[in-house]
Amino acid sequence: MSLLTPYRSRTLDLPNRIVMAPMTRLRSEPDGSPTADVADYYRQRAGAGLIVTEGMWPHSSGQSEARVPGLATDRHERSWARVVDAVQAEGGRIVAQLMHGGRKGHPAARIDGTVPAGPSAVPDGDVLHLLDDSKATWPRPAAMSIAEIEATVARYAASARRAVAAGFDGVELHGANSYLIHQFLADNTNLRDDRYGGSVANRTRFALEVVDAVTDAIGADRTALRLSPGNPQFSMIERYPAELYRGLVDELNRRGLMYLHLTDNDDYPALADLRPRFDGTVIANVGENRVPTSAPAAELALADGADLVSFGRAFIANPDLVERIRRGLPLSAVRDDVLYGRTAEGYSDYPCAAVSAGGDR
Repeated sequence: MSLLTPYRSRTLDLPNRIVMAPMTRLRSEPDGSPTADVADYYRQRAGAGLIVTEGMWPHSSGQSEARVPGLATDRHERSWARVVDAVQAEGGRIVAQLMHGGRKGHPAARIDGTVPAGPSAVPDGDVLHLLDDSKATWPRPAAMSIAEIEATVARYAASARRAVAAGFDGVELHGANSYLIHQFLADNTNLRDDRYGGSVANRTRFALEVVDAVTDAIGADRTALRLSPGNPQFSMIERYPAELYRGLVDELNRRGLMYLHLTDNDDYPALADLRPRFDGTVIANVGENRVPTSAPAAELALADGADLVSFGRAFIANPDLVERIRRGLPLSAVRDDVLYGRTAEGYSDYPCAAVSAGGDR
């Protein structure tokens, strides 16, 4: 088995085991609709076995930064349908990642001007992009009420229905890297003493309610979840990740999901610990908070039990990443100065290897 081996399961039929990881690039219009450059960007990378889009907010109350895309309106849905059409015309497969910011947000970064809310009133402290192109730290959030939690669960399901209507092959729920679902899981961002906080079962309740609402809306075979167990990114604290995530994954295993996307890290080997507890497809991400994922590192992840491996930064600068891996070609470097922006520069203007080499195939 190698990265270039086709993968088939009950829910997936892929030409290779290379997944494009979700990566926020801030190329959307102010209202959250993807631009024509976004369609071009994903079309160029359709050689991936599977593309996971950048995170999209399922409702304006979940917008984390300016120009993060949404999937909450008719215009969003129509715009993303053009992206999907472009990818599928190249033979690609693409799922939509739904990403609610929770405590991550700012009134001056959101199209609705609302104050962010998370499980508890614990500020993030990081810096974000505002609508006027300036930057600011995230403000102190509000604590979500039970009614707000229930409304948010329903909004995930409504957004998932839009994803299917736009033609996506499925939905990945972002439960990692400090976004809302992760905020309910982590010790320092969930200080609640009601049914959504305290015990392990209570802290996993929100994640499972969202998963169940989305599977009811579009089917378990089109629903996936990304988790980053023990990931300290953005000041998240999970003191006993094994206890928390073993219980969560045991519950997820009963639900027949499309896949589980796991981020590994040095402090808690999530892939080794949790892979045996999940009978379905597992995508491993081994580059978070480490050096960018390489083909040899990805092959090791496959040997350690992953079915698929997601690449992040390598896909930014190498639209033909699969072909470069197949031919053993060097990878282009990311131009960090134009990583975020409003144009095609540093986004959809990276050349393929054939162009870089003057047309030599």
